[in-house]
Amino acid sequence: MHKSYLTDIANWHNGSGAKGIPSICSAHPLVIEASMLHALKQDAYLLIEATCNQVNQDGGYTGMTPADFRAFAEDIAQKVRFPIEKLILGGDHLGPNPWKHLPADEAMAKACTMIEAFARAGFTKLHLDTSMGCAGEPVALPDALTADRAARLAAVAEATLKGSDGVKPVYIVGTEVPIPGGAMEELDELEVTRPDAARETIAVHARAFDAAGVSEAFSRVVGAVVQPGVEYGNENVIPYVPAKARALSATLSDMPGMVFEAHSTDYQTREMLRQLVLDGFAILKVGPGLTFALREAFYGLDQIAEFLFAGKRPETLVATVERILTADPKNWDRYYHGSEAEKRIQRHFSYSDRIRYYWPQPEIDAAIKTLFDLLEGVEIPETLISQYLAGSYASVRDGTVQPNARALALAAVDRVLEDYFQACRA
Repeated sequence: MHKSYLTDIANWHNGSGAKGIPSICSAHPLVIEASMLHALKQDAYLLIEATCNQVNQDGGYTGMTPADFRAFAEDIAQKVRFPIEKLILGGDHLGPNPWKHLPADEAMAKACTMIEAFARAGFTKLHLDTSMGCAGEPVALPDALTADRAARLAAVAEATLKGSDGVKPVYIVGTEVPIPGGAMEELDELEVTRPDAARETIAVHARAFDAAGVSEAFSRVVGAVVQPGVEYGNENVIPYVPAKARALSATLSDMPGMVFEAHSTDYQTREMLRQLVLDGFAILKVGPGLTFALREAFYGLDQIAEFLFAGKRPETLVATVERILTADPKNWDRYYHGSEAEKRIQRHFSYSDRIRYYWPQPEIDAAIKTLFDLLEGVEIPETLISQYLAGSYASVRDGTVQPNARALALAAVDRVLEDYFQACRA
């Protein structure tokens, strides 16, 4: 088997070029297209990750299996001429989370089937997340049990790939892992992972991998998920404070070959992202921040279309989305609180961006297609871009972004990507 591009990530800080890598956690085709175009422009590798809730053997909320997701990503790569050899696919939060309502034995059996599917489909970065309790268990599990379950999943992946001549996967482990999809409520402050807890995470996983007979695979554990003190709630963002994470960062000197993976880095400033990379958090996961930017573009274009072509559609995109979200609240109602007016704001504009679960919904997808069809071939006036898509105004004026709907949607995502790619060249 060949080595992964990420195998030596801990040594990147010693050389020129990349010091870290953004991890694009999204299944939206426009987000993936924008990411590929940005990486192409920079001649960079691109890491795209599918979360266990998005993509699994049962289809997840996207309806895609791991093999489907690979085909989906490669189709976009072919369309934009992104080199497949520079595409790294990762599986995020691989473990029992989608089935944690089941007893642990059943949930873990499902998780084993899932990681086998990810490994077989050629995903070469596997984040093992077994930190959550299943039915009848406490919410957070003891480190040793978390590590034993993670090692069991690694053993399944290794057995699946035995005899293959492809790229050996690298693994990410951790016991203090944020839940997939972001925080469930407003946050005030987060406790940074203690240095001794970070060291113990690695030690306990090393023992578990050895006990499971996959000690060689542990040599490909390139990172650990820890909490550097960054997160976002529905209405607020907790910024990175380097001083609070200084002791945690220092523990990397005791973990040769490893970096930290930072989850929930969405909405951090470019400078804070850069500081995270400099402090050893070399894998920066971002997802909702990208679809949040895309939603801003969709809603801006919706208002432009309504101004230019009033009454041409039976309802606006915003009206369609509101109708579907209120009729089908399962992806947001546990997360949003307050009065009906407050929940309405959160449904559309929350940092948690749970609206992203609804973009594939047939009526919403059709409404977006109708919006783009209406604006097809339209050169949108600069003044309307200034009013409704102000973030792209300067780029339209200087000619780097074309004043059409598709280019403006991609540009909104690209601005967020630029922060990440620049921060990772710190």
